[in-house]
This record gives sequence, C-alpha cells and structure tokens, in this order.
Amino acid sequence: MKELILGGVRSGKSRLAEKRAVDSGLAVTYIATARVGDEGMRQRVEDHRRRRPPDWDLVEEPLELAVALGARAAEGRCLIVDCLTLWLTQLLCETDAARLARERDALIEALPGLPGHIILIGNETNMGVLPPGELSRRYCDEAGLLHQALAGVCDRVILTVAGLPWVLKGEKL
Repeated sequence: MKELILGGVRSGKSRLAEKRAVDSGLAVTYIATARVGDEGMRQRVEDHRRRRPPDWDLVEEPLELAVALGARAAEGRCLIVDCLTLWLTQLLCETDAARLARERDALIEALPGLPGHIILIGNETNMGVLPPGELSRRYCDEAGLLHQALAGVCDRVILTVAGLPWVLKGEKL
C-alpha cells in the first residue's frame, strides 16, 4: 500500500499518517527529511518526536529519499516520510541544479516496486495565488508536479483540511 497525504500547514496530515501507521499494526520507521535551521523548526521537530511511539525507528534523510526507502522498505513494515516538501526545498537549495530531477525521478521510479506500507506526507501549497519571486514560483511548480506524479503511483491519496481526511483516490478510510 502506497499512500500520499497532502494538506496545508497544521492541517493534521502528520497526525493522520501517524494514526494510519499505528492502525496498520506493522513495525514503523519514520523517515524525517527536515533539517533544523532555526528555533521554530527545532520546536516542530520536537513536537513530532514527542508524539511518536518509542518503538518506532527513526531515519533522518534530507536528500536521498529513494535510497532511504529502498534500504528500509519491507513486507511487514510501514514507512512514514515526513515531509516531501521539506525534502523538495532542500533539493532546490542544492548547488547541483540537476540533483532535484535525479532524486525526484528516482523516488517516482522506485516507489511502485517497494514492499510494505509507505505513507508520504506533503504540504499542498498550490491552492492560493501564484507567489512573487522566481524561487517561490519554482517551488510551487515543482511541488505540484511531484504531487501529481506521486498521486499517479500511489494506491490512496488523501487531502487533509482542518484535521479531516478527504480521500481523493483509493478506498475510503
């Protein structure tokens, strides 16, 4: 089972992913893509850490997501990736401009063949006005294209709004 959970900031997407992982009854590995660069991000990471059960494995991987998934995906295991858009942001900031395309393509190619239950979390940023600034527009474009490609290969796609899940693709919850 491959699931993509999208939503805005503080929409409940991480909590939903964590509940889906617990409900799966499988061993869980949490793949965190965040880099802590300021106090606000440190607090967000701490909030997530406090919520996670102590028996969950943690992998911190800010760039090579396909490699991390490939090394840990297994029958009888649930992987949570939190979050795709932080991963994307870090790739946009890399000095190797072609790395984003390589890492994105590797993820999209690898995902369908990976065993186990995989839950991907991403911020849906493209429901408002087009932002000013070249980097901001590129980020929105890349996020939208990434989410579309992943939605195409995932079994279930969920949009969270105000803590409520709305299934866009696949079986209802």
